[in-house]
Amino acid sequence: MLRNVLAKTIGFFAIFRVSLRLIFPPSKETALSALDSIDTAMLRLLQQNGRISNAELAERVGLSPSACSRRLDILEKSGVISGYHAHLSQQALDYKMIAIVHISLSGQFAKTLAEFEAAVKLCPNVLVCYLMSGEYDYILRIAAKDLADYERIHRDWLSALPHVVKINSSFALREVIDRPNIGV
Repeated sequence: MLRNVLAKTIGFFAIFRVSLRLIFPPSKETALSALDSIDTAMLRLLQQNGRISNAELAERVGLSPSACSRRLDILEKSGVISGYHAHLSQQALDYKMIAIVHISLSGQFAKTLAEFEAAVKLCPNVLVCYLMSGEYDYILRIAAKDLADYERIHRDWLSALPHVVKINSSFALREVIDRPNIGV
């Protein structure tokens, strides 16, 4: 009897908490601090398999499909989940070379940075671009099919980027880890 009362009370509070989260979804700033153990379990499972069905996800975390769907919606709207992606094999697509490129610009003015960033976003071989502190202004990770392809990218894209005064390229010999998942 007591077990049933406790189960119903816990169930009520869980529903009440989810209802509050639907009415007052957490802001992006408080989203991480508002995650509970079910949210983090859902995030871990989604990082392992972004194509998991809602029904299977719900079953694995101990929720009904509708409650699981509501929580997913909250996680998406709060920005904790920013998208769902297929992880492509660069090797299978014949991109056998990864270059790490350090870029120095002529200055750090807002207009200079904005023009560079708008232009670098157009280069399809740039996988990642970071604005940096320290010696270089930007670090890029670039995929190329081979050295001749990288030379083309360097000549046609990197050298043509606005405000670039120095390009320093290094080539990855071997990938040791590529961790798309964040520990939650």
